[in-house]
Amino acid sequence: MNVAAAVQFIAGFAWLLVIGVVALVILRASRNRPIKASITLVLIVFAVAVLLSSISAGLVFVQPEERGVVISAISPNGYREAPLQPGLRWIIPFFENVVVYPISRQTYTMSIASNEGDIQGDDSITARTSDGQELFVDASVIYSIDPTKVVLVHIDWQDRYADDLVRPLSRGIIRDVVSQFGVEEVVTSQRVVMIQTISDQMTLKLKENGLIMVEFILRNITFSAEYAASVEQKQIAEQLVQ
Repeated sequence: MNVAAAVQFIAGFAWLLVIGVVALVILRASRNRPIKASITLVLIVFAVAVLLSSISAGLVFVQPEERGVVISAISPNGYREAPLQPGLRWIIPFFENVVVYPISRQTYTMSIASNEGDIQGDDSITARTSDGQELFVDASVIYSIDPTKVVLVHIDWQDRYADDLVRPLSRGIIRDVVSQFGVEEVVTSQRVVMIQTISDQMTLKLKENGLIMVEFILRNITFSAEYAASVEQKQIAEQLVQ
C-alpha cells in the first residue's frame, strides 16, 4: 500500500469514527446525560476527518510504469500541460484529478485463430496483392505511449487508442502495402521489404499520435483456398515432369 492509499484508508476510518461519536452523543442525550464534552469530541474528530480527506484528495502516487494527466478546473486549458512523473505527487484537492496511463509496452494482435487476438473470432486482415490474389494476414503490433506525449494521447484518444488508433491504422497500412507486391513476392523475395515498409509507415503514423512503435510482427499469411489449390497442382505437375 502506497502513502496516498494509506492516507485515504485513514481518512475513511476517521469518517467512521465521526459516525460512531455522533451515535454516542445521540445515545447520551437520549439518557439525559451531559453531552458538552462529547460535542467537542465530535467537532475534533470531524475536523481531523475533513483534513485527512483533503490530504487524501491531493496525494497521488504514480507508478514507475505510468504517467499521470492532471485534469484541472483552475487551469486555462482544463488540464496541466506537463504529465505527472513517477512518485508521490500533489494536486489541488477537489479541483484536480488524475488520469493514469501506462507507458509500458503493449501488444495488439490480429489473428485468424479465434482465441489468439484481442478480438475473439477471425480477426485476420484480408488483403489483396498487386496481381489480385486474396490473402489473410495475422499480425501483432508492439507499441507504447510516448512518456512525453501522454497529455496529447489523452486529449486525442483517451483510453481508446488501442481500438480506435492502433487497430484501424495497422489494418489499413497492411492492406495498402500488400497491394504493392505480387503474391510470389509476398511469399519469397520481397517479404522482408514488405514487413519493413509496413513497420516504417506504422512508426511514422503512431509517432504523430503520441505512440512509440516498438516492433511489427508478421505472424502468418494464409492464402485463399483457390490459390492454395493452384500451388498444389503446380507442385504436382513439376513432380510429374521430373
